[in-house]
Amino acid sequence: MRALAPLISVLLLAVACTGSDRDDGFDGTVRLGAALSETGGFAAEGEDSRQGYDTWVRWVNEEYGGIRIGDARYRAEIVYYDDESNPDRAAELVQQLIDDDDVDFLLGPYSSGLTRAASAVAEANGVIMVEGNGAADTLFDRGFRNLFLVATIATDYTRSGIEALAAQGAQTAIIVHEDTPFATSVAGGARHHLEANDVEVLALEAYPEGVADVSDLVARLGEFDPDVFVGGGHYNDAVLFLRSAQELGIRTDAMLITVGPSNPQLVDDLGVSVNGVLGPTQWEPAMAYEGSYFGSAADYADYYESLWGERPVYQAASSTAAALALHLAIEAAGSLEFDDVREALQELDVETFYGPIRFDDRGVNVAKPMGTVQVQDGQIVVVAPTAAATGELVYPAR
Repeated sequence: MRALAPLISVLLLAVACTGSDRDDGFDGTVRLGAALSETGGFAAEGEDSRQGYDTWVRWVNEEYGGIRIGDARYRAEIVYYDDESNPDRAAELVQQLIDDDDVDFLLGPYSSGLTRAASAVAEANGVIMVEGNGAADTLFDRGFRNLFLVATIATDYTRSGIEALAAQGAQTAIIVHEDTPFATSVAGGARHHLEANDVEVLALEAYPEGVADVSDLVARLGEFDPDVFVGGGHYNDAVLFLRSAQELGIRTDAMLITVGPSNPQLVDDLGVSVNGVLGPTQWEPAMAYEGSYFGSAADYADYYESLWGERPVYQAASSTAAALALHLAIEAAGSLEFDDVREALQELDVETFYGPIRFDDRGVNVAKPMGTVQVQDGQIVVVAPTAAATGELVYPAR
């Protein structure tokens, strides 16, 4: 049955995106491929990412009129496989997308670990991959020519939040992070930004990937009693940290956790214990970003909600932006040739609903700053940077 999955995905998307009639005036098809987590530890984020990609597919086919290459218009399709949240499986499936499914380009998986594995295969085969959810700095230290990231790099995830907390008087912090490329990059960046803002780092500790109990780590908060706790990981880690803190009755003046606070699901899962918690965000519907494609951030959020019945989290918006960047590069190149599209990506400079996109020589979007949100009375409020803020930072939060 696994071999049938990509074919089923393509057929379902073709029907969803172009109606029941295949003779719809398109001159051909641009086929993209993505290994995404439908199962395993990243299943929640994988679903958000897939909905983000599918939002672009629906929009480009139904609203925009297809990818325009010269005078021709091409239908967009995406072939998906479940990478099972496993890097080895992701690498295997990307090779399958290239060899068996004959995709034109690749979109990235969720997480830096999976992106590392998948992009290595893409690079070895000379196939372009554009992604929005693998932000570890080490991904872009390998000299790859075919990997492009629309999101803000991991070392800057906590910058605006730390600057805001320091301005409010925070003086000490501890950092606890998952021992993965993304979380390690976030932690290294957090340490740099804390020290740059004269906040003393009392401890920096890593824990193994996939742990189910962090109570011992959280208990150490009581020993250090820092002003700020920085937690680096993914959604499941945020749930573990906050549940353990609640059970142990421990709360710092500020908790800044990399993934989770920007997702409304966290409030649904944990209730009032989330109030006051801070988190970085690549994007929020309230941000004042706007472009010629999808309109404003709020317009994009409304369109996304019309398709999926829920507001988009930033992982979804990052995925849509990745697909959009590739789409715009194809149109600028007027070609599906890798060299032409790669050059167009390197020259891309565009304002979008997601923010500005402009890649440096590494393939990193250096134009977009990172935002910070805080959960206030169950609502997600942008509190930093000042230019993007929709509310005031509450500090201390305990």
